[in-house]
Amino acid sequence: MRRSIDDYPFNSADLPPGFEEAELAPVSWAVAISDDYDDAMQRVILTVEEVGSAGRGLIAHLAPEIARRLRGALRDGLAEMGEQPGR
Repeated sequence: MRRSIDDYPFNSADLPPGFEEAELAPVSWAVAISDDYDDAMQRVILTVEEVGSAGRGLIAHLAPEIARRLRGALRDGLAEMGEQPGR
């Protein structure tokens, strides 16, 4: 079983002011879940790809405890910036 959860295609407006695509790699990301493994355990699949390099990106197969750790790190990063971390 595989199920797509969310994805974000790169938008040039995401680049910080003063930077161009040649200086920062434009990336897109996608999140899915899958249980296509010998142990049948569901994992969160995080794919990060540079625009124009489809199929050559990095794919993380995250067990639930690692996915929660990543969620916590993103929440903490937002809080450190003074942003509301959300749900």
